Amino acid sequence: MKSLVSLNSLKMALLLCFSLTAISQSNSQDQDKQLDVTEDLFKCLTEMTRSSTGAFFVDNMLGDIDATLAVANSETGGEYPAGSVISLVPSEVMIKHDAGWNEATNDWEFFELTVSAAGSEIAVRGTTEVVNQFGGNCFGCHMLATPEWDLICGTGHGCAPLPIDRETIANIQNSDPRCMKED
Repeated sequence: MKSLVSLNSLKMALLLCFSLTAISQSNSQDQDKQLDVTEDLFKCLTEMTRSSTGAFFVDNMLGDIDATLAVANSETGGEYPAGSVISLVPSEVMIKHDAGWNEATNDWEFFELTVSAAGSEIAVRGTTEVVNQFGGNCFGCHMLATPEWDLICGTGHGCAPLPIDRETIANIQNSDPRCMKED
């Protein structure tokens, strides 16, 4: 049992070391490959397309929703096309920029939003430094996804499990204030 604890401690130390190294890697972005992201892009989750697993919602700001859905619904993963928009909960979004925008994050940018019935405001955006409302580093979790999942976490994708259950996630998704328009 003692050797198992030591092995687990070693694994955690190596994971922490790898995480810190990856986070401290070049955080430069090629501005020529950055998509123009504005707050109007972020919409009610039900205006996006639900992935076949039902876990998250997708869109594509460049209009290539079919290619985004093909990867989101694949049982073997794939690389998301530029313009892909991924959201699990209303206040957290990932957007894929053009290839070569940011090597460290495989061209993904993370967004923490403030959402209300009036719309969305970008509270924080970035690559390796964005921390969500629960205090977790977005990239720190997503970088654990095995390569075939292109930094998208899901059951069996290599990421740590979320600290909330599927029912709680569904309740958060269903309470998106941007969907609750007054007539």
